[in-house]
Order: sequence, then structure tokens, then C-alpha cells
Amino acid sequence: MDTTSFKTYTAKPSDIEKKWVLLDAEDQPLGRLSSKAATILRGKHKPEFTPHMDTGDNVVIINAEKVKLTGKKWQDKEYFRHTEYPGGERFTTAEEHLEKDPTFLVKNAVKGMLPKNRLGSKLLTNLRVYAGPVHPHTAQQPEKIELDS
Repeated sequence: MDTTSFKTYTAKPSDIEKKWVLLDAEDQPLGRLSSKAATILRGKHKPEFTPHMDTGDNVVIINAEKVKLTGKKWQDKEYFRHTEYPGGERFTTAEEHLEKDPTFLVKNAVKGMLPKNRLGSKLLTNLRVYAGPVHPHTAQQPEKIELDS
């Protein structure tokens, strides 16, 4: 069989159609919610997925403060940062982050599931996370997607 006649499909910028998607984080496990959001942001759910392009949709996540962690992760899951000074390691738990900034947990989890390059940074701009049930993107008419829990 001659494989030279087959061509790999690559989406052109004119082929890409971006939609708006709404995900409700209430009582959803953080990892499952984040992986679903990352898949939609990346565009892997579409047949015209192209690895080096932004073919994904815009994602709005509401009720981030009501996301669920299983087991003792609220106390045991630690987030690391460094002040860039000697001995400047700082650790904070998921519980502390929830009190300070409820959207951090979801944003950080989704960011970790995206590519670690310029494309990943670009894709992250298509994510909007809100702590409560209200969001300012009703004009875009986001399509609500139900997650299996």
C-alpha cells in the first residue's frame, strides 16, 4: 500500500472555531475537573486537534471554592514556593490556599496539565475560574458540560 498519498491533517487558523464551555466545580474531585478542563482547553476533544496550535475552547469554571479533595488532602497536600533567598522555602496546604484564594487550587491543577511552553501559557489565558456561582461571561452563552463524579 502506497502511504505517500495520505497527508496528516493540520488545522489552519481559519478552520478553528472556538466555543465557550461552562464547568461547575461544586462537589467535583479536583483532579477530574482539572483534567476535563485541560482537555477542553487543549482541543483534544475535537477532530481537528493539532498539537502545535490553540484549537481548544474557552473554559469558565464556577464554584471553585466548593471543589472536593478526597482523604486528608486538605491538610496533607502541600504547595511549594521559594522566595529566592537562602532558606526561603515556603510550604502552604490546600486548606490555607482555599481560605486565601479559592481559585488557586483549580488554576494550579489545570496549569500543571497543560504543556510547559509558550503554547501552554497561551492556552491558560482561555481559562476563567470564579469562586462563586456568578460569572461575567453570560453574553458568550457558554455551553454547560456535566461531569461524571
